[in-house]
Amino acid sequence: MKAIIPVAGIGSRLRPHTHTQPKSLVPVAGNTILGHIIDRLRGAGLTEFVFVIGYLGEKVERYVRLHYPDLNATFVVQEPREGLGHALYLARDTFRHDPDGVLILLGDTIVDVDLPALLRQPGTVLAVKEVKTPSLFGLVETDAAGQVSRVVEKPRIPKSNYALVGLYKIADAEKLAEALEWLIASGTRTHEEFQLTDALMHLIEQGEPMRTAAVDNWFDCGRKETLLEANARLLDAPEFRTVPAHPDFPNTVIIPPVSIGAGCRIEHSIIGPHVAIGDRTIIRHTIVSDSIIGSYSELSSAVMSDCIVGSDASFRGLNHSLNLGDNTDIDYQQSK
Repeated sequence: MKAIIPVAGIGSRLRPHTHTQPKSLVPVAGNTILGHIIDRLRGAGLTEFVFVIGYLGEKVERYVRLHYPDLNATFVVQEPREGLGHALYLARDTFRHDPDGVLILLGDTIVDVDLPALLRQPGTVLAVKEVKTPSLFGLVETDAAGQVSRVVEKPRIPKSNYALVGLYKIADAEKLAEALEWLIASGTRTHEEFQLTDALMHLIEQGEPMRTAAVDNWFDCGRKETLLEANARLLDAPEFRTVPAHPDFPNTVIIPPVSIGAGCRIEHSIIGPHVAIGDRTIIRHTIVSDSIIGSYSELSSAVMSDCIVGSDASFRGLNHSLNLGDNTDIDYQQSK
């Protein structure tokens, strides 16, 4: 089965990090978002990949070819960017003749699911997760037999709270390609874009059976809050719970789980929990927790929590020398 990974979006919700980096290459838990996706798909046995690139697409292609030189990878450029349905339409000739179907996984999505078990399920399977704000997502409705009866993109009046998480196993690749061609030829747009949900709904109307599979966790890494949540959840894996011993970390306390890149220098600091630090970063006199720090950055005299710091960034906080008398009250916090 071939994996299709759309990574053409501009990632506006992760500004300023995506001014210079596609969101799929934003670091998380010692890897990039895209790196986690590729590793999980390869671990499930997938060997052929199609990347739909657009914004800063040359960086995505360079990253894949450098870090995964043995990957059987094809790159399709989406320009202009007119939605997920349009992205897959442009890539349709790369997968339409595959007899084993196609797996689609969005390039800013990390999903906790038994992927081999999902791939073994017969027919078309849409991965879903119950959500509290269904109007913000593409939704799935099912009938009494558990078959998908309707898929709809961000409805004003939701009739379900099961959201599509961006993982789709499509059994008949040729039928999907035909549905995408219908989508573009008919000019069917929802919220001003060509949506995959409309193509899937067309397949349902043509009698194509679909079922759902619930995922354990789902992180849409296109926002700061969910990116940090994904970072924390991924760092909870056993391999990150061993405190690294390193001669360049004098007078420093490491509170696992953490991920610290190669060549870092850390001193007089407290690091963790749930901190991912890129390569060659320097940290001095700093307390940092629940944060992502990029490579080649420098932090000093800072107290940081729930932060994302890009690569090649520098931050210097305040360093006070005080001599306080009795009955003194000093408050540096900003008044509310």
